[in-house]
Amino acid sequence: MSRLREVFTELRRKGEGALVGFVTAGDPTPDRSLALIRSMFGAGLDILELGVPFSDPTADGPVIQRSSARALAQGMTLEKVLAMCREIRRFSRVPVVIFSYYNPILAVGPAAFYDQAVDAGADGVLVVDLPPEESREMLDAWKGNDLDLIRLVAPTTPTERMEAVTREASGFVYLVSMTGVTGSAGLDLTEVEATAGRLKQVTSLPVCVGFGISKAEHVAAVCRTADGAVVGSAFERLIEENLENENLPDLIAAYTRELKAATRRTSP
Repeated sequence: MSRLREVFTELRRKGEGALVGFVTAGDPTPDRSLALIRSMFGAGLDILELGVPFSDPTADGPVIQRSSARALAQGMTLEKVLAMCREIRRFSRVPVVIFSYYNPILAVGPAAFYDQAVDAGADGVLVVDLPPEESREMLDAWKGNDLDLIRLVAPTTPTERMEAVTREASGFVYLVSMTGVTGSAGLDLTEVEATAGRLKQVTSLPVCVGFGISKAEHVAAVCRTADGAVVGSAFERLIEENLENENLPDLIAAYTRELKAATRRTSP
């Protein structure tokens, strides 16, 4: 059983949703980035989305765009992101999903990426700009099924399209809560509930909701409908606002702990 499946199975048993946290690898520096991830794990993060910094992140809002710029200035590459994943495996079994645009993967080569990601201990990959119709080049180069493929579904996606998108997905499905970019405001929980309901009609995979989620009450509301909540821009905003603060690991741990508590649907 994959680590992702283990996590969702255990959380379901405990009556909890998953807290999925995104950070850009190498922000603000590689060493501090790793320390922040360690703090998030210690505070109860269930799944890590480890972002590959990219120069033209079209799906990301300004906060994550700036985090990518900081990480790129530190010399981060896809290879170094995978090296960070390998280091994470020295101290944690928390599932790691590599979050990337396709260009860095294509530059390395889909076959080499698969081998390197599996060897580094990554559990899955989410390729933001690679729809199913254009995925064969990557998937045909993969030599096995040791890397879960996380797919994105939007509120504007027709139900028939949801079925096609999730057919080759594994691990979980990332439900985008709204149109727009990461960090957008205006979370519509009624629409999230309706879209999650449609999605669950066509896939048995866990559904995690992201975009616009930054508060414990958002997480609690989402986890009443879906299997987990994804928080990204809010983590990166906390990092950006405390770049020189030596207490940043404690701050990010406290925030993670607050969000994780909101995923618990039943009393301890």
